[in-house]
Amino acid sequence: MMKKILHFNKEAINAMPSRYRANFINSITGFKSANLIGTISPEGIENLAVISSITHIGSNPPLLSYITRPTTVARHTYSNIKETGVFTVNHIHSNIINQSHQTAAAYDSNISEYNAVGLTAAYRDDFKAPFVKEAHIQLACEYVNEYEIKENGTILVIGAITNITIPEDTLYEDGWVHLQKANGVAINGLDGYTSPQIIDRFTYAKPDKKATSILDK
Repeated sequence: MMKKILHFNKEAINAMPSRYRANFINSITGFKSANLIGTISPEGIENLAVISSITHIGSNPPLLSYITRPTTVARHTYSNIKETGVFTVNHIHSNIINQSHQTAAAYDSNISEYNAVGLTAAYRDDFKAPFVKEAHIQLACEYVNEYEIKENGTILVIGAITNITIPEDTLYEDGWVHLQKANGVAINGLDGYTSPQIIDRFTYAKPDKKATSILDK
């Protein structure tokens, strides 16, 4: 029996209640990366924020980006990055989803989310921004640039990856990182956390050669 199919046109989407529409649009665009951005203020107050918009920009040089919402209210993560020029990206895994999600609460700027939610700030190699000790995959990043998204007032922040820490068993000979082995999770919408499962992996696709499976299951 075929399931009922729903269709929403522009008018129907615009007529949705604000919170309903936020959940709907954030979910319908697909699974997103689940990360914690760690920063520190010039006054030495550590900050931690769950971010689902981190995206690979390029590998040469290694760049990533994230979207910060409009700065009409205080954005502690963004302010700290602009002030210090550095931040960390820490993968969320299945054992820390409760603490990670709680960092989304609007804590005052003088309160460290690390302390508030029960995660541990860790420092390494004289890098100023704090990592999350409990995270299995950790990236050190430097602020590079930003671009205003005029259509909705958000800002695309670009960071350069300068240091990476990962479990040895996640790294394959060709450079591929098996995130499932690090218990990494993804975000569905604004508040749903899911455990991805690798289905298959393929050789480089070419017009004259069919890609074949290379996943070591």
